[in-house]
Amino acid sequence: MSFNGKFELQTHENFEPFMKAIGLSDELIEKGKDIKSISDIVQNGKKFKVTVTTGSKVLTNEFTIGEEAELQTPTGERVKAVVEMEGDNKMVVNLKGIKSVTEINGDTITNVTGETTKRRRLRAQGVVVGQR
Repeated sequence: MSFNGKFELQTHENFEPFMKAIGLSDELIEKGKDIKSISDIVQNGKKFKVTVTTGSKVLTNEFTIGEEAELQTPTGERVKAVVEMEGDNKMVVNLKGIKSVTEINGDTITNVTGETTKRRRLRAQGVVVGQR
């Protein structure tokens, strides 16, 4: 299954405890908790470009499945990690010991991150998922 598409954040469970656990300040957490984000995912075979726009902040990561890449975290830190694919609809990565699983089902992406579980649900926005 292709991850291609533009997805709008629908729900964000446990946002505040998770962001505190990864070191974001209370001020940044307060600013970010009600802002909707858009994730634009471009997949070309095993190569991915993921751009997340939250308010005026844009975070872009490019990686190839199974290869080490430098990825930017929500705190702005850059870390080396390997993104792996499980099946044809699930990506898994460990960033500084925090496991993140991103799964696509139809027009919905679910991302579950860390022991202090942050769960995000995103829905396709104005494009057919899997096509560009």
